[in-house]
Amino acid sequence: MKTYKIAVIPGDGTGPEVVREGLKVLEAVSQKCGFKYEKVIFDFGGGRYLKTKEVMPDSAIKEFKKFDAIFLGAIGHPDVKPGILEKGILLRLRFDLDQYINLRPVQLYDERFCPLKDKKPKDIDFVVVRENSEGLYKGMGEFQKKETKDEVAIQISYNTRKGIERCIRYAFDYARAHGKKRKLTLCGKTNVLTFAWDLWERTFQEVAKEYPDIKTDYAHVDAATMWFVKNPEWFDVIVTDNMFGDIITDLGAMIQGGMGIAAGGNINPKDVSMFEPIGGSAPKYTGQNVINPLAAICAGAMLLKQIGEAKAGELIEKSVRSVVTTKLKDLAAGKMGYSTSEVGDLVVKNL
Repeated sequence: MKTYKIAVIPGDGTGPEVVREGLKVLEAVSQKCGFKYEKVIFDFGGGRYLKTKEVMPDSAIKEFKKFDAIFLGAIGHPDVKPGILEKGILLRLRFDLDQYINLRPVQLYDERFCPLKDKKPKDIDFVVVRENSEGLYKGMGEFQKKETKDEVAIQISYNTRKGIERCIRYAFDYARAHGKKRKLTLCGKTNVLTFAWDLWERTFQEVAKEYPDIKTDYAHVDAATMWFVKNPEWFDVIVTDNMFGDIITDLGAMIQGGMGIAAGGNINPKDVSMFEPIGGSAPKYTGQNVINPLAAICAGAMLLKQIGEAKAGELIEKSVRSVVTTKLKDLAAGKMGYSTSEVGDLVVKNL
Protein backbone atom coordinates (compact mmCIF):
# COMPACT_ATOMS: atom_id res chain seq x y z
CA MET A 1 0.00 0.00 0.00
CA LYS A 2 1.56 3.27 -1.18
CA THR A 3 2.05 6.05 1.37
CA TYR A 4 2.22 9.74 0.45
CA LYS A 5 3.60 12.59 2.54
CA ILE A 6 1.36 15.66 2.58
CA ALA A 7 2.42 18.99 4.09
CA VAL A 8 -0.56 20.86 5.53
CA ILE A 9 -0.70 24.62 6.11
CA PRO A 10 -4.10 25.38 7.70
CA GLY A 11 -3.25 29.09 7.81
CA ASP A 12 -5.54 31.89 8.94
CA GLY A 13 -9.21 32.62 9.54
CA THR A 14 -11.44 29.84 8.29
CA GLY A 15 -8.49 28.04 6.71
CA PRO A 16 -8.18 25.47 9.53
CA GLU A 17 -11.93 24.74 9.33
CA VAL A 18 -11.96 23.95 5.60
CA VAL A 19 -8.66 22.05 5.85
CA ARG A 20 -10.21 19.86 8.55
CA GLU A 21 -12.98 18.86 6.15
CA GLY A 22 -10.56 18.37 3.27
CA LEU A 23 -8.47 16.01 5.37
CA LYS A 24 -11.60 14.20 6.53
CA VAL A 25 -12.46 13.46 2.90
CA LEU A 26 -8.86 12.53 2.03
CA GLU A 27 -8.81 10.02 4.86
CA ALA A 28 -12.08 8.44 3.73
CA VAL A 29 -11.12 8.20 0.08
CA SER A 30 -7.67 6.81 0.91
CA GLN A 31 -9.35 3.88 2.67
CA LYS A 32 -11.63 3.26 -0.31
CA CYS A 33 -8.84 3.43 -2.89
CA GLY A 34 -6.13 1.58 -1.00
CA PHE A 35 -3.42 4.10 -0.23
CA LYS A 36 -2.17 5.87 2.88
CA TYR A 37 -0.99 9.37 3.56
CA GLU A 38 1.00 10.96 6.34
CA LYS A 39 0.37 14.61 7.12
CA VAL A 40 2.66 17.12 8.79
CA ILE A 41 1.08 20.36 10.01
CA PHE A 42 2.91 23.69 9.58
CA ASP A 43 1.73 26.75 11.51
CA PHE A 44 2.72 29.40 8.96
CA GLY A 45 0.30 32.31 8.88
CA GLY A 46 -0.75 35.46 10.66
CA GLY A 47 -0.89 33.96 14.14
CA ARG A 48 2.69 32.77 14.00
CA TYR A 49 3.87 36.04 12.49
CA LEU A 50 2.26 38.13 15.24
CA LYS A 51 3.96 35.99 17.89
CA THR A 52 7.41 35.63 16.33
CA LYS A 53 7.65 38.37 13.66
CA GLU A 54 8.88 35.61 11.36
CA VAL A 55 6.80 34.83 8.28
CA MET A 56 8.49 31.62 7.18
CA PRO A 57 12.05 30.42 7.90
CA ASP A 58 14.47 29.69 5.07
CA SER A 59 14.62 26.05 6.12
CA ALA A 60 10.94 25.57 5.24
CA ILE A 61 11.51 25.50 1.49
CA LYS A 62 14.03 22.69 1.76
CA GLU A 63 11.67 20.79 4.06
CA PHE A 64 8.67 21.15 1.73
CA LYS A 65 10.67 19.57 -1.10
CA LYS A 66 10.58 16.29 0.84
CA PHE A 67 6.78 16.06 0.49
CA ASP A 68 4.59 14.75 -2.31
CA ALA A 69 2.26 17.77 -2.13
CA ILE A 70 1.20 20.73 -0.02
CA PHE A 71 -2.39 21.32 1.12
CA LEU A 72 -3.07 24.96 2.02
CA GLY A 73 -6.10 26.40 3.81
CA ALA A 74 -5.85 30.19 3.55
CA ILE A 75 -3.44 33.04 4.17
CA GLY A 76 -4.56 36.46 5.41
CA HIS A 77 -4.90 37.94 8.89
CA PRO A 78 -6.77 41.18 9.73
CA ASP A 79 -4.01 42.25 12.16
CA VAL A 80 -1.19 41.82 9.63
CA LYS A 81 -0.54 44.45 6.98
CA PRO A 82 -1.62 43.21 3.52
CA GLY A 83 1.28 41.90 1.46
CA ILE A 84 3.47 40.58 4.28
CA LEU A 85 1.95 37.10 4.46
CA GLU A 86 1.05 36.93 0.78
CA LYS A 87 4.61 37.70 -0.32
CA GLY A 88 6.32 35.85 2.50
CA ILE A 89 4.31 32.63 2.22
CA LEU A 90 2.19 32.31 -0.92
CA LEU A 91 4.46 33.98 -3.46
CA ARG A 92 7.59 32.62 -1.86
CA LEU A 93 6.32 29.05 -2.01
CA ARG A 94 5.26 29.48 -5.63
CA PHE A 95 8.56 31.04 -6.67
CA ASP A 96 11.04 29.05 -4.57
CA LEU A 97 9.35 25.70 -5.35
CA ASP A 98 9.06 26.75 -9.01
CA GLN A 99 5.31 26.15 -9.09
CA TYR A 100 5.10 27.87 -12.44
CA ILE A 101 1.57 26.79 -13.33
CA ASN A 102 -1.58 27.96 -11.59
CA LEU A 103 -4.35 25.62 -12.64
CA ARG A 104 -7.95 26.75 -12.16
CA PRO A 105 -10.86 24.57 -13.27
CA VAL A 106 -14.05 26.56 -13.80
CA GLN A 107 -16.97 24.14 -13.66
CA LEU A 108 -20.61 24.78 -12.89
CA TYR A 109 -22.17 21.90 -10.97
CA ASP A 110 -25.70 23.25 -10.63
CA GLU A 111 -27.41 25.98 -12.67
CA ARG A 112 -29.27 27.18 -9.53
CA PHE A 113 -26.04 28.73 -8.30
CA CYS A 114 -24.99 30.42 -11.55
CA PRO A 115 -25.62 34.21 -11.71
CA LEU A 116 -25.83 34.08 -15.51
CA LYS A 117 -29.20 33.79 -17.20
CA ASP A 118 -30.00 30.46 -18.91
CA LYS A 119 -26.51 28.96 -18.52
CA LYS A 120 -26.27 25.24 -17.77
CA PRO A 121 -23.42 23.08 -16.45
CA LYS A 122 -22.50 22.15 -20.04
CA ASP A 123 -21.95 25.85 -20.79
CA ILE A 124 -19.47 26.55 -18.00
CA ASP A 125 -16.77 23.91 -18.07
CA PHE A 126 -13.29 25.21 -18.86
CA VAL A 127 -9.83 25.53 -17.34
CA VAL A 128 -7.50 28.51 -16.95
CA VAL A 129 -3.76 27.85 -17.09
CA ARG A 130 -2.05 30.87 -15.51
CA GLU A 131 1.69 31.49 -15.61
CA ASN A 132 2.58 31.58 -11.92
CA SER A 133 6.18 32.71 -11.53
CA GLU A 134 6.78 35.83 -13.63
CA GLY A 135 5.00 38.95 -14.86
CA LEU A 136 4.08 41.81 -12.55
CA TYR A 137 4.12 39.45 -9.55
CA LYS A 138 7.88 39.08 -9.83
CA GLY A 139 8.06 42.17 -7.60
CA MET A 140 10.48 44.13 -9.76
CA GLY A 141 10.38 47.92 -9.87
CA GLU A 142 11.32 51.06 -8.01
CA PHE A 143 10.21 54.41 -6.63
CA GLN A 144 11.72 57.60 -7.96
CA LYS A 145 11.55 60.87 -6.03
CA LYS A 146 9.57 59.09 -3.33
CA GLU A 147 7.28 61.19 -1.13
CA THR A 148 7.57 64.24 -3.35
CA LYS A 149 5.04 65.78 -5.72
CA ASP A 150 7.00 64.29 -8.62
CA GLU A 151 7.02 60.74 -7.26
CA VAL A 152 7.08 57.91 -9.80
CA ALA A 153 6.29 54.22 -9.10
CA ILE A 154 7.60 51.74 -11.66
CA GLN A 155 6.30 48.16 -11.64
CA ILE A 156 7.95 45.83 -14.14
CA SER A 157 6.29 42.93 -15.91
CA TYR A 158 9.13 40.45 -16.22
CA ASN A 159 8.61 37.78 -18.90
CA THR A 160 11.14 35.26 -20.21
CA ARG A 161 10.92 33.07 -23.28
CA LYS A 162 11.66 30.05 -21.09
CA GLY A 163 8.94 30.91 -18.57
CA ILE A 164 6.34 31.64 -21.23
CA GLU A 165 7.13 28.58 -23.34
CA ARG A 166 6.93 26.08 -20.50
CA CYS A 167 3.56 27.52 -19.45
CA ILE A 168 2.19 27.46 -23.00
CA ARG A 169 3.49 23.95 -23.58
CA TYR A 170 1.80 22.76 -20.36
CA ALA A 171 -1.45 24.33 -21.59
CA PHE A 172 -1.23 22.57 -24.97
CA ASP A 173 -0.53 19.25 -23.25
CA TYR A 174 -3.46 19.84 -20.91
CA ALA A 175 -5.77 20.65 -23.82
CA ARG A 176 -4.66 17.46 -25.57
CA ALA A 177 -5.12 15.26 -22.51
CA HIS A 178 -8.17 16.83 -20.87
CA GLY A 179 -9.74 19.42 -23.18
CA LYS A 180 -13.30 18.65 -24.15
CA LYS A 181 -13.01 20.62 -27.38
CA ARG A 182 -9.22 20.25 -27.83
CA LYS A 183 -9.06 24.03 -28.07
CA LEU A 184 -6.58 26.46 -26.49
CA THR A 185 -7.21 30.20 -26.20
CA LEU A 186 -4.38 32.67 -25.58
CA CYS A 187 -5.72 35.51 -23.41
CA GLY A 188 -3.64 38.71 -23.43
CA LYS A 189 -3.40 42.33 -24.52
CA THR A 190 -1.31 42.38 -27.69
CA ASN A 191 -2.66 45.71 -28.90
CA VAL A 192 -1.33 47.72 -25.95
CA LEU A 193 1.29 45.71 -24.03
CA THR A 194 3.43 45.36 -27.12
CA PHE A 195 6.64 44.01 -25.58
CA ALA A 196 5.49 41.29 -23.19
CA TRP A 197 2.56 40.20 -25.32
CA ASP A 198 4.54 40.21 -28.53
CA LEU A 199 6.75 37.59 -26.88
CA TRP A 200 3.74 35.66 -25.60
CA GLU A 201 2.05 35.67 -29.00
CA ARG A 202 5.15 34.66 -30.97
CA THR A 203 5.90 31.85 -28.53
CA PHE A 204 2.29 30.65 -28.64
CA GLN A 205 2.29 30.52 -32.44
CA GLU A 206 5.61 28.67 -32.59
CA VAL A 207 4.62 26.04 -30.01
CA ALA A 208 1.22 25.60 -31.70
CA LYS A 209 2.97 24.14 -34.76
CA GLU A 210 3.86 21.10 -32.65
CA TYR A 211 0.19 20.53 -31.74
CA PRO A 212 -1.71 20.40 -35.05
CA ASP A 213 -4.55 18.51 -33.35
CA ILE A 214 -5.31 21.44 -31.01
CA LYS A 215 -7.42 24.34 -32.28
CA THR A 216 -6.12 27.74 -31.22
CA ASP A 217 -7.52 31.24 -30.92
CA TYR A 218 -6.83 34.53 -29.16
CA ALA A 219 -8.86 36.92 -26.99
CA HIS A 220 -7.91 40.26 -25.48
CA VAL A 221 -8.33 40.01 -21.71
CA ASP A 222 -11.03 42.70 -21.64
CA ALA A 223 -12.97 40.85 -24.33
CA ALA A 224 -12.50 37.56 -22.47
CA THR A 225 -14.24 38.99 -19.40
CA MET A 226 -17.21 39.88 -21.61
CA TRP A 227 -17.33 36.42 -23.16
CA PHE A 228 -17.08 34.77 -19.73
CA VAL A 229 -20.41 36.41 -18.99
CA LYS A 230 -22.09 36.27 -22.40
CA ASN A 231 -20.75 33.07 -23.97
CA PRO A 232 -18.69 31.02 -21.49
CA GLU A 233 -19.41 27.93 -23.59
CA TRP A 234 -16.87 29.19 -26.14
CA PHE A 235 -13.95 28.33 -23.88
CA ASP A 236 -12.15 25.04 -23.28
CA VAL A 237 -8.59 25.71 -22.06
CA ILE A 238 -7.23 29.25 -21.62
CA VAL A 239 -3.59 30.22 -21.13
CA THR A 240 -2.54 33.63 -19.84
CA ASP A 241 -0.03 35.53 -17.73
CA ASN A 242 0.13 35.99 -13.98
CA MET A 243 -1.85 39.22 -13.59
CA PHE A 244 -4.57 38.53 -16.15
CA GLY A 245 -4.93 35.00 -14.83
CA ASP A 246 -5.42 36.28 -11.30
CA ILE A 247 -8.23 38.56 -12.47
CA ILE A 248 -10.16 36.30 -14.85
CA THR A 249 -10.14 33.30 -12.51
CA ASP A 250 -12.07 35.27 -9.88
CA LEU A 251 -14.69 36.03 -12.51
CA GLY A 252 -14.60 32.34 -13.38
CA ALA A 253 -15.27 31.49 -9.73
CA MET A 254 -18.35 33.69 -9.69
CA ILE A 255 -19.93 32.16 -12.77
CA GLN A 256 -19.33 28.65 -11.46
CA GLY A 257 -21.20 29.44 -8.26
CA GLY A 258 -18.86 31.47 -6.07
CA MET A 259 -15.63 31.21 -4.11
CA GLY A 260 -17.05 28.42 -1.98
CA ILE A 261 -16.62 25.93 -4.83
CA ALA A 262 -13.44 27.30 -6.47
CA ALA A 263 -10.23 25.30 -6.05
CA GLY A 264 -6.79 25.85 -7.54
CA GLY A 265 -3.42 24.21 -7.90
CA ASN A 266 0.07 25.70 -7.95
CA ILE A 267 1.84 23.15 -10.08
CA ASN A 268 5.44 22.12 -10.53
CA PRO A 269 4.96 19.22 -12.98
CA LYS A 270 8.20 17.56 -11.88
CA ASP A 271 8.27 18.37 -8.16
CA VAL A 272 6.07 19.34 -5.21
CA SER A 273 2.84 21.20 -5.98
CA MET A 274 0.45 23.10 -3.69
CA PHE A 275 -3.35 23.03 -3.69
CA GLU A 276 -5.80 25.45 -2.09
CA PRO A 277 -9.29 26.92 -2.09
CA ILE A 278 -8.97 30.30 -3.79
CA GLY A 279 -11.44 32.21 -1.62
CA GLY A 280 -9.12 33.50 1.09
CA SER A 281 -9.29 33.34 4.87
CA ALA A 282 -12.75 34.95 5.38
CA PRO A 283 -11.89 36.04 8.95
CA LYS A 284 -15.41 37.29 9.75
CA TYR A 285 -16.65 33.69 9.64
CA THR A 286 -13.86 32.23 11.79
CA GLY A 287 -15.04 29.65 14.30
CA GLN A 288 -18.69 29.80 13.25
CA ASN A 289 -18.70 26.46 11.37
CA VAL A 290 -20.62 28.05 8.49
CA ILE A 291 -17.99 28.42 5.74
CA ASN A 292 -18.32 26.30 2.61
CA PRO A 293 -15.53 23.67 2.62
CA LEU A 294 -16.17 22.36 -0.91
CA ALA A 295 -13.40 24.44 -2.50
CA ALA A 296 -10.87 22.92 -0.09
CA ILE A 297 -12.31 19.45 -0.68
CA CYS A 298 -12.03 19.96 -4.45
CA ALA A 299 -8.45 21.17 -3.95
CA GLY A 300 -7.82 17.82 -2.26
CA ALA A 301 -9.20 16.09 -5.34
CA MET A 302 -6.80 18.06 -7.54
CA LEU A 303 -3.94 17.13 -5.21
CA LEU A 304 -4.73 13.43 -5.55
CA LYS A 305 -4.84 13.61 -9.33
CA GLN A 306 -1.47 15.36 -9.39
CA ILE A 307 0.27 12.71 -7.25
CA GLY A 308 -1.15 9.86 -9.32
CA GLU A 309 -4.35 8.91 -7.49
CA ALA A 310 -6.72 9.92 -10.29
CA LYS A 311 -9.47 7.48 -9.31
CA ALA A 312 -9.61 8.91 -5.77
CA GLY A 313 -9.72 12.46 -7.12
CA GLU A 314 -12.57 11.59 -9.46
CA LEU A 315 -14.51 9.94 -6.62
CA ILE A 316 -14.29 13.15 -4.60
CA GLU A 317 -15.42 15.26 -7.55
CA LYS A 318 -18.41 13.00 -8.20
CA SER A 319 -19.37 13.14 -4.53
CA VAL A 320 -19.09 16.94 -4.46
CA ARG A 321 -21.30 17.18 -7.55
CA SER A 322 -23.87 14.93 -5.88
CA VAL A 323 -23.86 16.98 -2.67
CA VAL A 324 -24.16 20.28 -4.56
CA THR A 325 -27.02 19.13 -6.77
CA THR A 326 -29.06 17.20 -4.22
CA LYS A 327 -28.37 18.70 -0.78
CA LEU A 328 -27.28 22.32 -0.69
CA LYS A 329 -29.64 25.28 -0.71
CA ASP A 330 -26.85 27.71 -1.61
CA LEU A 331 -23.07 27.78 -1.86
CA ALA A 332 -22.54 30.89 0.25
CA ALA A 333 -21.28 30.81 3.83
CA GLY A 334 -24.13 30.31 6.26
CA LYS A 335 -26.69 29.69 3.52
CA MET A 336 -25.92 26.11 2.56
CA GLY A 337 -28.50 24.54 4.84
CA TYR A 338 -25.68 22.62 6.54
CA SER A 339 -22.69 23.51 8.69
CA THR A 340 -19.08 23.28 7.50
CA SER A 341 -18.54 19.93 9.20
CA GLU A 342 -21.88 18.56 7.98
CA VAL A 343 -20.96 19.33 4.37
CA GLY A 344 -17.71 17.41 4.86
CA ASP A 345 -19.70 14.51 6.29
CA LEU A 346 -22.03 14.57 3.27
CA VAL A 347 -19.11 14.33 0.86
CA VAL A 348 -17.70 11.37 2.79
CA LYS A 349 -21.09 9.66 2.86
CA ASN A 350 -21.53 10.10 -0.90
CA LEU A 351 -18.10 8.84 -1.92
